[in-house]
Amino acid sequence: MNKTRALLVEDERDARDILKFYLNTIFDVVDVAEDGEKGFKIFKENYKKKRFYDIIITDIKMPKLDGLSMVEEITKLKNDQKYIIVSAYKDEDYLLKAISLNIAGYFVKPLDIDSMIELLKKIKQNALDQKKDAQRLVHLNKTYSYDTITKTLYKDNKSVKFSKKESLLIEKLIDSLGKIVTNEDLKRFIWSEKDISDSTLRTTMKRVKDKIADDDFIISRKGFGYLVEKN
Repeated sequence: MNKTRALLVEDERDARDILKFYLNTIFDVVDVAEDGEKGFKIFKENYKKKRFYDIIITDIKMPKLDGLSMVEEITKLKNDQKYIIVSAYKDEDYLLKAISLNIAGYFVKPLDIDSMIELLKKIKQNALDQKKDAQRLVHLNKTYSYDTITKTLYKDNKSVKFSKKESLLIEKLIDSLGKIVTNEDLKRFIWSEKDISDSTLRTTMKRVKDKIADDDFIISRKGFGYLVEKN
């Protein structure tokens, strides 16, 4: 399961409790910090474990480390991190500074909870959609990726054109990622026949490898078959 995650950084206890309650109704995991210093520490600990937040909700004026300073430190580690800023004041200087960051929303206290919940639900759905897209895309190397739903190979985000037989060859190898696929298994999958010659398979393989020659990801294991290694 792809869990959705939020980090709440708020020094006011009442606001923290309210926001934590609503966040827990939307996100699977909600971590909480009382100031920017603790917020950054929690983010960094999770970042090292490759646990990322779909959204960080933070106040601006807090002890030890203010919200935007924390955001700037986090952005140095993860420049596409998204944030929602909350503040007791509509501080124009802070707002203008925030524009250059990945700010998804800016709310002034007392909070409009309905508007914030609506925004948080959109953020969660976008996060789930992105996770789903990431799952369907297999990155084969720096040049090529494969969409497991549409059965399409991409070179630098542009689709590579294959014949039907060539596409089936690619599909079988990707479905068996990290495993050797024998010549016989390839022939049965591509042609649904046992009597196809090895030379026919080699010809099809050569056509495929010619089309991906600039960053070939298909490895030949002489006497065994072919494989695509896990990246």
